[in-house]
Amino acid sequence: MDFLPINKDDMKKRGWDQCDFVFVTGDAYVDHSSFGAAILSRLLERYGYKVGIIAQPDWKNINSFKVLGEPRLGFLVNSGNIDSMVNHYTTFKKKRRTDSYSPGGKANFRPDRAVTVYSNRIREAYKHIPIIIGGIEASLRRLSHYDYWSDSVKRSVLLDSGADLLVYGMGEKAIIQIAEALDSGIPIEEITFINGTVYKTKDRQRPYEPIILPSFAEVSTSKQKYGESFKIQYKNTDSKSGKTLIEQYDTVYVVQNPPMETLSTEELDDVYDLDYMMDYHPVYKDFGGIPALNEIKFSITSVRGCFGGCNFCSLNFHQGRIVQARSHESILSEVEKMKKDKDFKGYINDVGGPTANFRIKACKKQEIYGACIDKECLTPQKCKNLIVDHKDYLELLRKIRKVEGIKKVFVRSGIRYDYVIYDSNDDFIEELCKYHVSGQLRTAPEHVSESVLRLMGKPSIVLYNKFVKKFDDISKEIGKEQYIVPYFISSHPGSHMKDAIELAEYIRDMGHIPKQVQDFYPTPGTMSTCMYYTGFNPLTGEDVYVPKDKEERQMQRALLQYNKKENYDLVLKALTKEKRYDLIGFGKEALIKPRYN
Repeated sequence: MDFLPINKDDMKKRGWDQCDFVFVTGDAYVDHSSFGAAILSRLLERYGYKVGIIAQPDWKNINSFKVLGEPRLGFLVNSGNIDSMVNHYTTFKKKRRTDSYSPGGKANFRPDRAVTVYSNRIREAYKHIPIIIGGIEASLRRLSHYDYWSDSVKRSVLLDSGADLLVYGMGEKAIIQIAEALDSGIPIEEITFINGTVYKTKDRQRPYEPIILPSFAEVSTSKQKYGESFKIQYKNTDSKSGKTLIEQYDTVYVVQNPPMETLSTEELDDVYDLDYMMDYHPVYKDFGGIPALNEIKFSITSVRGCFGGCNFCSLNFHQGRIVQARSHESILSEVEKMKKDKDFKGYINDVGGPTANFRIKACKKQEIYGACIDKECLTPQKCKNLIVDHKDYLELLRKIRKVEGIKKVFVRSGIRYDYVIYDSNDDFIEELCKYHVSGQLRTAPEHVSESVLRLMGKPSIVLYNKFVKKFDDISKEIGKEQYIVPYFISSHPGSHMKDAIELAEYIRDMGHIPKQVQDFYPTPGTMSTCMYYTGFNPLTGEDVYVPKDKEERQMQRALLQYNKKENYDLVLKALTKEKRYDLIGFGKEALIKPRYN
């Protein structure tokens, strides 16, 4: 077993004259099951295809895209594990100085809008080769979308990139079907029949009984039409109920086929049983390795999908709301492989996924009908059909703890605290506190204002407070000094200054200031981003206040860390603006002290 070829010398060692596919990715080459490029390339290898890797090519030099020669079937392109624009810029559009997915954690190893740039350069190098794009950047830009960085509505990335086909969501089934179609001689322009893909055509009649979205001309000039389009897309993200969608761009139509069906447990197990090296390529050793691998190298992905329904999260459009879980046997097998790594010290950093404590589907109905189109599982109230059960996850954690050589198993993925509170059995939270917390447990209440939480798709702060009390009581009872570390988001749509101050007061009463806070980031493909751009909730039509002014956003963010010296002026201005003079003083209730000149 070895890394896949990254140059022609590697190909020669394998006796290859030509690759079937060349995978171009914006991340460094890390052959680990947490990296999409590794999963798809190893899966193609399992099916007998020869795959080479071009990681972080120099996009200014066309020869960087020729190092493996022209592939027999096509190029596969993604931006890496993270959107290249999110990777490069903060919420205030300042350039980031580091990139944990690049050698030594250094920045500038990939371009802005990497999928588009890479695809355009490949097309320059090879005029007629099929180009298939995918990954998070392509998936969330598959149709017209609001682009925060240019403050405009952009076309489908399929058009701007010049690619032939786009794979959205988790692409294992789609990529194999595409490979088999190309291998059988079907022209790329005729591969329009695979679920989980987006194609372009001039033939309006090609898609069968599609839902017609507002055209690009409409959504790019009318926020009302943009909201209408988003609502339709939002209701067609499930593989059992999703329909074909079509969007017009003058004489060209972009067609989104229905979502690909989710993987079964057996199929998911197979994905994680592929021949990964579980490490970064040795060419990066002298650069200090790839920092992103440090946290995930000894972490285990237990599940995919999430029915949490957070509006600021893109999972609904990418992984979907149906939970897919690996078998215990598959995970225990990965633990055994992990133990053989020379760097493994007996500590597993995480066993989880998008939400660690979701291991089963939300309800029995999802088995037949998929996720509900018109309601969520947990908000604004718990659905009466929701199955709340931690037994399978508990049993899994117990089995891992018993494996010889395992000293500690941590849970560091997000815990859905309302799901814990809804469980009539406290076994999970008791064992979580006793065995699986490394001093701090990360949770994500995100806000405290009920009106903001509603727009976020998050549960009431009352449930979070119940969880905190239960966690603290159990920790005290077992004699452990451990804490909950909450994550909060400032300036989310619907957050007025008074809401930000309410959050600051909550933080004051917690007794400790969070070290990390996040200003709302309007990334493509989320309900919250749609609200940010349009100023209304696309599902209900209600108007939504959006804090867009830069100074107001800075003030809302500063309030979350009101004790920092550099935030004093912004906090003072915010409190003065809202006439909250009661919070300026020397008493226990005060956030800041008055300034004397």
